[in-house]
Amino acid sequence: MSASTALPNTWHHRRVAEASAKPCWICYKPTSSVLITPDNKDFFYICVGHLKDKGFCQPDAAEAAAVAAKKKEELEQEIRKVVKEYEEKKQRKKEKQKEKDKGKDKESKEDKKKSEDEDKKDQEDFDGKMKELSKSKEDMQADEGPRIYSLNKNFYQMRVDRIRNAEIAKRNRERLKNPSLFPSVPSGDP
Repeated sequence: MSASTALPNTWHHRRVAEASAKPCWICYKPTSSVLITPDNKDFFYICVGHLKDKGFCQPDAAEAAAVAAKKKEELEQEIRKVVKEYEEKKQRKKEKQKEKDKGKDKESKEDKKKSEDEDKKDQEDFDGKMKELSKSKEDMQADEGPRIYSLNKNFYQMRVDRIRNAEIAKRNRERLKNPSLFPSVPSGDP
């Protein structure tokens, strides 16, 4: 079984803690991003900037589209939830106001001002939540990149060669430890 068939050209992007950051395989700057094979046979640290470089690797298009669609759907659900909560709150206020109006025909100016202030506050809360959600949507699009990549052939071959050389070195070390490989001392007279 050759090393190239044992090592698929599929790499999953993982993040490690900032305290565990190690040098990038390409530029040697500290990074917390790791590319690892699905079977955990090989891994290396890589800068996020290199992942965006088309000369280094390409993202798996189907996986990237699925992740983006899932995130978009989650965000849309959150927006619908916030709008629904706001509408329900508004409806309860109207009902409460109608009950108050039935009880009192004439409301003082202070009560009217107080209810207007509450309405403004609720509107500001709603606007703030909507801005926060739209901002998180933009951040998600900028921050959330694809998670599955395939390396370009030259970089992939470098990884395969590295594994193959490590296997050869290990085999050579084992051979040197085996005493039967060395010639024996001659037992006969000269």
